[in-house]
Amino acid sequence: MNRIRWAILVASLAGLGAAASLFIASCTTQSTTATSTPPAMTHDQLVARGRVISFSSGCNDCHTPGSLYGAPDTTRLLSGSELGWQGPWGVSYPRNLTPDPETGIASWTEDDIIAAVRTGHRPDGTILLPPMPWPFYAFMSDDDVHALAAFIKTLPPVKHQAPKVVPPGVKPTGAYLTFPPPPAWDAMNLPPPAPAVPKAGGSAPPPAGK
Repeated sequence: MNRIRWAILVASLAGLGAAASLFIASCTTQSTTATSTPPAMTHDQLVARGRVISFSSGCNDCHTPGSLYGAPDTTRLLSGSELGWQGPWGVSYPRNLTPDPETGIASWTEDDIIAAVRTGHRPDGTILLPPMPWPFYAFMSDDDVHALAAFIKTLPPVKHQAPKVVPPGVKPTGAYLTFPPPPAWDAMNLPPPAPAVPKAGGSAPPPAGK
């Protein structure tokens, strides 16, 4: 008799345990389902997120006037800079990213902006020169890169033509920062520098390493 009562007690406890497990599993599933799919952002929220990303990713450091002097001009966000960056590629200048039809990127779609950020190529196929760090942006999440593109498309247009690229070997005018030749460790797997533009009446120097 005692054995029968003990068996009934064990079975009852097992049933209660199973019911409790099912209840906990159900709650866990519901909780996971409720939090795994966040509500879709409105366009205004997407743009606000893109603005934050433009600062946290360093876009404004180069493309907003005054940023590298500690006083970014927020009335001209991402309108380009005339402070050049000199390196083996020549001298490049941060472009005007506002949707100005003549001097900015008004003709670029959001997909064009995303492709440039992730692949380093403009819509016409030309490449973005250093110091544009597109290899790092290539790993930006879909949500973040779409938010950044949405924000850029909402910028107020600013008419400002950034200086054109100065090829290697040509003396630039105006202000510019110079990257020194890379030390041996950093240069180990770098591509060879672009050939210098020959001076009038002269010939171009031989390619590096030859």
